Amino acid sequence: MQKDFHYYAACCAAILAGYSAEDSIRIAYSDQFTDCCTRPLLRKMHAPLSAVTTQVPAEMVNARTDILGLQDITRIWASFHFLPYDLEADLPGKPKGYRNKYRLICNPNGPLLAETVNLAKKAGSLQAAGLAMHILSDTWAHRYFAGTPSLVINNTNEHFFEILPGGKERKILFRHNPRAADDLENSCYLSSVYQENEYSVMNLGHGRAGHLPDYSFIRYRYLPAWGEYAEVVKDNPEDYYHAFAQMVYALRYLRGAEPEFRTDTYAWDIVRPWETEIRDILGRRQPDACADWKRFGEKLAGCGLPDFDGDRFPEEYLAAPEGGKESSDAGKFLFAAMAQKSMVTGRIFHSGSLLAGYSLDFGKKIRGIRDFYELIKIYQEGGR
Repeated sequence: MQKDFHYYAACCAAILAGYSAEDSIRIAYSDQFTDCCTRPLLRKMHAPLSAVTTQVPAEMVNARTDILGLQDITRIWASFHFLPYDLEADLPGKPKGYRNKYRLICNPNGPLLAETVNLAKKAGSLQAAGLAMHILSDTWAHRYFAGTPSLVINNTNEHFFEILPGGKERKILFRHNPRAADDLENSCYLSSVYQENEYSVMNLGHGRAGHLPDYSFIRYRYLPAWGEYAEVVKDNPEDYYHAFAQMVYALRYLRGAEPEFRTDTYAWDIVRPWETEIRDILGRRQPDACADWKRFGEKLAGCGLPDFDGDRFPEEYLAAPEGGKESSDAGKFLFAAMAQKSMVTGRIFHSGSLLAGYSLDFGKKIRGIRDFYELIKIYQEGGR
């Protein structure tokens, strides 16, 4: 997904869930900031590097693909953008290495989604709510892809067809020039370059399918590697509508208006009066729907909504006194990010996989990433 959904649509969902316009903006800001919180930015903020939630293309070009580098990539992308659906999936006849990667495939309504939302509930902050909404909505946009570099899971082939309104189809063409914009008129899109190396970063997530999962308007069919190249149909307008209605329900739970969070549950009654308008935005053929979602949000809020300012959290964190950084909005986001990553890393580790590294549990404390680096330090020093 892009800023149009992660910021403006998230703000709309929060307003419909009963939050004030001010609190809705704060939730939406953390949702979108999940796509901005890189290591270079955290270094500038003098903030904990373990709170990193994304990696930009410039970082990925130089990313390590040895075991530690791959584990680092997996911790970030599986925790925040490709939440694993079924860490207990059984694949008779398949080797353990393949099974562990298959288990990281993202899909909506898995057990880890409930844990993610409940972790945000426990944190009790608007920033944790926004982070959780980013992860929730990405389970719909990024379904069928895994947040780990893997050719055998994430690869596709040239069999891509866009399903146009009325059922007519058009062959999708991919190109690999990162400076070229997607050509929606001719169904020509950017994608990563094919690399036969299983661990190439080109095989991370939906890189082989380009930006298709991030566009709300598109419907298409293709052949994923994990399904032994059996055809899958992806209906983004319908998936995004489900994501929106599920966000409203989840945010109502986080606000205390719902007694519990249940997967595969949606705030249909609340969203229904706005269904035509929402579906119209989702189905409009355009690369960026920010203006449409902003207008809708301002209509719901009855006031103007500010554009996303990526400098707000960094500036706020740097300006906070040493003892007050953790209680700032930025500090609450960073804590929520570290808690989420530790939870997901722990679940992957306890499933029997080391794809995201080690995670150790000590009492009721949130542990995981820090423990992993301590183990690496011991290893490098020649210890056990």
